[in-house]
Amino acid sequence: MKSPTLLNYALYQIGWIAAVVGAGQGHPWLGMGVALALLVGHLVLARRRRSELRLVVAAGLTGLAIDSTQAAVGLLSFPSGVVVSWLCPPWIVVMWMQFASTFRFSLRWLVGRPLRALIFGAVGGPLAYVIGERLGAVELGSPRVVSLLVLSLAWTVAVPTLMWLAGRDRHAGYRLPLIY
Repeated sequence: MKSPTLLNYALYQIGWIAAVVGAGQGHPWLGMGVALALLVGHLVLARRRRSELRLVVAAGLTGLAIDSTQAAVGLLSFPSGVVVSWLCPPWIVVMWMQFASTFRFSLRWLVGRPLRALIFGAVGGPLAYVIGERLGAVELGSPRVVSLLVLSLAWTVAVPTLMWLAGRDRHAGYRLPLIY
């Protein structure tokens, strides 16, 4: 049914916008709070909460490693929300977690299709950071092309890997008795 897919997509988009605009406007905790609340709402609605929680935590740890490494080598910087100088800010980790909440729902068309997931990550990951930069949430390092290429490479590996993890539980879904 389309309703859970649309709900999932809407929850993600609202959280993404809140986190990026919040960080870009110097209020990373507010945006992160909205995104985190929406992620909790997603987990409450999920049929297989434990499986979904494992997936979003795995994505959060992946994002923490990728974005912290890129920030440490100067390929990314975050103007607001940094708590520990050598780690990316918590708001972007929550965004990675929220992104993973789409894998079994609005992005399930990528599960079991590693080439599509690879292309989606290679293009979509850097594009999200470019948009985030325009909104003031992140700054790409110089030379810009190197930052974008490394982002693309990281997302080319991360998305198919996380999609593989998502595909291990094909019975995930939302508990929405009023919609069904």
